[in-house]
Amino acid sequence: MERPVTRRLQATLATAAVGIAVAVAMPTPQASAAAGTATGFATQNGGTTGGAGGQTVRATTGTAIHAALCNRASSSTPIIIEVSGTINHGNTTKVSGSSCNTAAGVIELKQISNVTIIGVGGGAVFDQLGIHIRDSRNIIIQNVTVRNVKKSGSPTSNGGDAIGMESTVRNVWVDHVTLEASGGEAEGFDGLFDMKDDTQYVTLSYSILRNSGRGGLIGSSESDRSNSFITFDHNLYENIDSRTPLLRGGVAHMYNNHYTGLHESGINSRAGARAKVENNYFRNSKDVLGTFYTNERGSWQVGGNIFDNVTWSAPGNENYPAGPNPTSTTTVAIPYSYRLDGASCVPDIVRQTAGANTGLRTSDGNCTPQSPPPTTPAPTTPAPTTPPPTTTSPPPPSGTNLSLASGAGADGSSKADGTSYGNVRDADLGTWWSPSGSTGTISIKWGSATRVSRVIIREPSGTQGSIGSWQLVNNDTGAVLASGSGAGAISFAATSLQKINFRITSSNGTPRVGEFETYAS
Repeated sequence: MERPVTRRLQATLATAAVGIAVAVAMPTPQASAAAGTATGFATQNGGTTGGAGGQTVRATTGTAIHAALCNRASSSTPIIIEVSGTINHGNTTKVSGSSCNTAAGVIELKQISNVTIIGVGGGAVFDQLGIHIRDSRNIIIQNVTVRNVKKSGSPTSNGGDAIGMESTVRNVWVDHVTLEASGGEAEGFDGLFDMKDDTQYVTLSYSILRNSGRGGLIGSSESDRSNSFITFDHNLYENIDSRTPLLRGGVAHMYNNHYTGLHESGINSRAGARAKVENNYFRNSKDVLGTFYTNERGSWQVGGNIFDNVTWSAPGNENYPAGPNPTSTTTVAIPYSYRLDGASCVPDIVRQTAGANTGLRTSDGNCTPQSPPPTTPAPTTPAPTTPPPTTTSPPPPSGTNLSLASGAGADGSSKADGTSYGNVRDADLGTWWSPSGSTGTISIKWGSATRVSRVIIREPSGTQGSIGSWQLVNNDTGAVLASGSGAGAISFAATSLQKINFRITSSNGTPRVGEFETYAS
């Protein structure tokens, strides 16, 4: 059991409060798409690519993030979600769909794969709202801040973890993020970066973890030893009581990290764990490496580290510090290539590169920060298909509106209070459907394959212009039939299908669809 020193942490927090406020308010560089490629153990087991190659959508609320996941053709359809603004309890609700399993009060990445979440524009801050990854794989989280997530008090989220992973999670890359709290367990906070119950092949790189009682754990108990293959590189751990990280039973690689102000203990390798600890810089800290709070010992391989004003306790029952002269007690084979900066420059290179809104810079292995190569920003919707769609002002109805045919129906991803899916196929512009957030999907479906080549989307009177970008999708196959912006008439190559989706990916306010008409020609 750990012995928190919350009074020391609180005192340090008080002196740092002004600096934190300034950091949050600083101008932030633009990031338009996931930059760079995964490093460390996240490159193993097939690699980590997130949503590469998928649709790119924008989100300014937690509900919109959930809606983007739920609007995919399947739970594994790749997607890049660009996030800006402040995400909090007030704008994060549960969204339902066949490709997601979300929840209110947390960003829920559950039973999904192939997803990138990246902060863009003026920055993305998850305020008192955690990110939970469960039964998922191939996830990238980049360039975001997650702060003040609590497990007690109000509001609570994600068990008090800024980012938490559990239950058969594979291949996650978390890069250039800032994870911070405002105290320890007594103030309602838990871990900043936790992994448990069979989480493997994870990399945390170029990130800041600060002002918390607990940095993070790998394994929730001495018997939870299925978590392994974790890399930590070029991170700043600052003003932390313990767990940087706590490692049970697995293999971890820590290199080129800067640890400063660790009040009680640092890297805690226990319960048979093995840690490779090289070229890190430890400053103004206590017991930065060893086995602590248990007699079930772990081991470590050390090399190239600098210990600057580090104090060590005397060994004893449930206390086995590696110092004052740390030596290796095991060897750890690393299967991937990596470039080591010299430990002496680690504080400076981490200062210039780590955390959200630092331009996604990395080190070149020679203690020099490098900006990511320029990329062409991905469009917020895929390029038009061939032949390209045409969108015009809605003409008077002609032909048979297949949406009104016997046996036709409607459904969607979500609906706002007072609206109905069926309102888009009742030939009445006085009724309508709206999603529960700023984006969503409305669908027309039939009991058997129906040939469609033209759609008319009509907005209720007085709401014209609320629909922004959209995609028209063959639900049967996931193929994008057309894409564009604004309501109107949409023509595309004739297609036989049982369900067609009108997916709104951006809007001006709350979008409304009065009628979703479908025609054979």
